[in-house]
This record gives sequence, C-alpha cells and structure tokens, in this order.
Amino acid sequence: MRFSTKEDLEIPIEQTFEMLSDFENYERAAIKNGADVVRVDQATAKGVGMSWRATAPVRGRMRSFAVTLTEYEKPSVMRFDAESGGMIINFVIDLVPLSRNRTRVRMELDIRPRTLSARLLMQSVRLARNTLNRRYKRRIANFGEDLEDRYAAALRRGSSGV
Repeated sequence: MRFSTKEDLEIPIEQTFEMLSDFENYERAAIKNGADVVRVDQATAKGVGMSWRATAPVRGRMRSFAVTLTEYEKPSVMRFDAESGGMIINFVIDLVPLSRNRTRVRMELDIRPRTLSARLLMQSVRLARNTLNRRYKRRIANFGEDLEDRYAAALRRGSSGV
C-alpha cells in the first residue's frame, strides 16, 4: 500500500534538506511521544548506513522497528527502509528546487506485508485507505508548515535557517 503527497515550501532546497535530515531532532521528538529509539550504527557523519531500532505505540500496541537510511543524496533524496512485524516499509523524501527560495518536497510511504498475519492486517488497512491517505496528507502539510515556521524564525534570529 502506497501513500504519497507533495508540499511546496518557501525554503531553499539546501535548508530544507538540512532540516529534514536533523535526525537527532526526530529521535528526541519520538522519545517525547512515548517511543524508545536507539541509534545502532557507529557512523559519525550523516549518510547511508545510519540505522535505528525503535519501539513505538502504533494503533494501541507497541511495535518494534528496524530502520536504515539506504539513500542519502544531498540535497535531493533520502530513502529509509524499515521492517516491523512482517511488514517491509519504504519511505522516500524527494526534494526539487522550484526557485531559489522555494522547494517541492515529495514524501512517499510504501508498506508491503511479508507474512500472513501482516497481509490480514493490510486488508483492514485497505478498508480505511481513504481516511488514512487524508490523514497522511494532512500530517505532511502540517509538518511542512512547521518547517516553514522554523525557517522563518531562524531568519529573524539572523541564522542560516536550520
């Protein structure tokens, strides 16, 4: 099952990529929201091979995830591959500059079952696909607005925007 959306942001592509690749910020936010996140790679720089193990509440149950950054092409693409409970999850962030100060962000989430129980779960998800798709698009739109607000606040402070 695939969910896809795009948002146009009033942020230059380089700053957009920097904000989207602030992995430590996402780790803190996940922990704040009840997840347990552990970085398991030894990399000192951002790039392919970064990986995390996480346990987070999803639909009322704690689920475990193994997440790996499999593509990192600054400033245009990040791809994450994850596994959780018989599911294979791919998440791609694709950036396209529309102008010097405007960037299109495309985010695509693809979830594929690998086990019978995961296939059964996906059947119930398919029934709610339209609702989930609207929710996904709304969350990405809100996330884009938050990024624009952070960038504008950083500009007012006189920093580079990240």
